[in-house]
Amino acid sequence: MGSNTIRNNPNALFMYVDMNSYFASCEQQDFKELRGKPIGVCAGNHASAAIIAPSIEAKKYGVKTGMRLNDARLICPLIKPVNGRPYRYRQIHVDIMNILKSYCPEARARSIDEAVLDLTAYRWVYPDAKELARFIKEDIKAKHDFLTCSIGIAPNSYLSKIGTELQKPDGLIEITRENIDEHFARLELTDLTGIAKANERRLKLIGINNPIEMRQASPALLRKAFGGIVGHYWYCRLNFMEIDGYENPYRSMSTGRTLSRNQRESKEKMQSLLISLCTRLEQRLVKQKVFCKEVSFYIRYKDFTSWDFNVKFTTPVQDALDIRKYVEHKIHEFENLNCLPTIFTNKTQHFGLVVKNFIEAKYVSYTLFENKMKQDKLRMVLYDIKDRFGRDKVRKATEIISPGEMVDAIGFGSVKDVQTNNYLLEE
Repeated sequence: MGSNTIRNNPNALFMYVDMNSYFASCEQQDFKELRGKPIGVCAGNHASAAIIAPSIEAKKYGVKTGMRLNDARLICPLIKPVNGRPYRYRQIHVDIMNILKSYCPEARARSIDEAVLDLTAYRWVYPDAKELARFIKEDIKAKHDFLTCSIGIAPNSYLSKIGTELQKPDGLIEITRENIDEHFARLELTDLTGIAKANERRLKLIGINNPIEMRQASPALLRKAFGGIVGHYWYCRLNFMEIDGYENPYRSMSTGRTLSRNQRESKEKMQSLLISLCTRLEQRLVKQKVFCKEVSFYIRYKDFTSWDFNVKFTTPVQDALDIRKYVEHKIHEFENLNCLPTIFTNKTQHFGLVVKNFIEAKYVSYTLFENKMKQDKLRMVLYDIKDRFGRDKVRKATEIISPGEMVDAIGFGSVKDVQTNNYLLEE
């Protein structure tokens, strides 16, 4: 499904699996000397590095995701920074998804550390959902003995997600029509996934002060609070209807990097990083068998200024060099217009690319004057060789220009590429 579809099935049953402190637990899984100790997975080992994922032990001291390492050390002096290994987290993600799919082939990853199972059609196969949850926990532990997960069971995917938040780590909660208010009585509005401070203020302005009152509110009142159809969706979620059980196709693909001090000091390194970003997008486009007709580029500086642009192509593009050509043309135009020697200054903090407006490869047509059919076919053959024999057996020129500048990034979000892009599973 590509859009919201409301399903009201009184026999619906969903299970949500949320891995506990996932990145940090993966490190403790592989390195036993880290177990039982407060660690923080970081994208660097310097004082201002951000903690991407604290371990369960670090969380007990108050260390939170996004906290700077030097700030974390003030409340947890023994915290040990660990450099992230994104490829390893993706490998273990695949292991977990294979376990879930062995019970329910329709299991869908919601992020790298979360998944949902629609068990509605399997109720006769698994009459005791809690027992099934315990089997899943045991299978995960048999494969990776240090990893734990919290599992929520409910009549829709949203409430099953809430169930995972009620008991951590290693929790197992079932929310039913009979006990939902008992569970909701323990929560504040902002404990509900999707309700931030701004939404809390809007709800309280119309007299809704807690999750129970929100669940019992009429669709009209929730429409007033959220401004239209969104309010109706909230009514459905909190009253056992399924509104979130769909997968959107790719609307865009993005890649970007925050620069290190060393990278900021070299225009050549920043240009090499741009080439690497274009190559990463090419990999994803080829794996998804699509071309793009639009690209955006953005750059952010340490003084909080920024610049961005969007360009549309007359001919669909998939090749990294083509993407780079369009981007660099717009960059040179901007530099000339503003009499700038380069936009890649030592104040550059972050830049990235977004491709969108996709067309499936099988529908790409070629003009008489610029037939790229052979080039496109060669690209597909190249990636097929990489898949069969390893990505380093044959490499494009764009992949060997300062390859060390493109450090793998950790992502909690979409994991669609993990199932089709083997490179993401390689060190």
